[in-house]
Amino acid sequence: MRRKSRIPPSPLSQRDGVDPVRIRLPAGGGWVTVREHLVERLAPRAEVIDRMLGDGLIVGADGRPVAGDTAYVPGMFVWFHREPPDEERVPFALDVVYRDEHIVVVDKPHFLATNPRGSHVRETALARLRVDLGIPALGAAHRLDRLTAGLLLFTVRPEERGAYQSLFGARLVRKEYEALAPYSPGLALPRTVRSRILKERGVMAAREIEGEPNAVTRVELRDRRDGVGRYRLTPGTGQTHQLRVHMNALGVPILGDPLYPVVTGPVPSDDFRRPLQLLARRLEFTDPVTGHEHRFVSGRVLKAWSSYDDWASPGPLEESAQ
Repeated sequence: MRRKSRIPPSPLSQRDGVDPVRIRLPAGGGWVTVREHLVERLAPRAEVIDRMLGDGLIVGADGRPVAGDTAYVPGMFVWFHREPPDEERVPFALDVVYRDEHIVVVDKPHFLATNPRGSHVRETALARLRVDLGIPALGAAHRLDRLTAGLLLFTVRPEERGAYQSLFGARLVRKEYEALAPYSPGLALPRTVRSRILKERGVMAAREIEGEPNAVTRVELRDRRDGVGRYRLTPGTGQTHQLRVHMNALGVPILGDPLYPVVTGPVPSDDFRRPLQLLARRLEFTDPVTGHEHRFVSGRVLKAWSSYDDWASPGPLEESAQ
């Protein structure tokens, strides 16, 4: 049995709460130098790679800069920091609900991504918390879509992260969401929605297809006013966009959804006017490390419930997520 290569510690520290990129040079390919592989593998143009190599921004496991003519060695690791994209500051608070030596629970605002990815790097919950709390090793145990607000669980110690992540995989975490959507007097609730959802890479919206259900959601109507329903959504599974797909399938798409029933997104990074009215309201689980019973509740109020007119016609930087 082939032994898995040990990953050496990063010779580069985080920057603004963001880890450096790590690349392991694969076997085969016929590359003569490290530069040849990086130019072929990475998105930046060759001149960008050459500039990074010339400035000593790409380093090996010993922390020394990799030269442009460094010979290609399969299995070699290199690290570097990507040039950060120009990001619009998400002008809403990321509230810490609970913190101990093992976990941090936050109440995330709309429009803030969970983890650094793509065009959202520093303006993410993880990067912000690492800097604000001074915990470089902080990691997310699960994630919420950028457009969804509510409770998020982070782990303090990397060696414990797997234990918390396994809770979500084993469906041992009770998650309850709140959604605002049109009120339909003909829709019989409560009910449990079951369907098979397919989310294809490169396609923004997920869709329901024939086959064995892989997505289960309990839908209840909690209240209604002025044609708007306030719904409690309890997912039994965790498919991408599951709650949004199921609400749309019931004929009551969530207010502010840029994908369902019609794809109008993605929402620009500087557009905070009309947030998706979906909130991760409750999070309950037994701590796998301490055995403590945790119950957390978001304190946010969805804007379209407190003032539908303000949500429908907000100013450009109004805190419509609250």
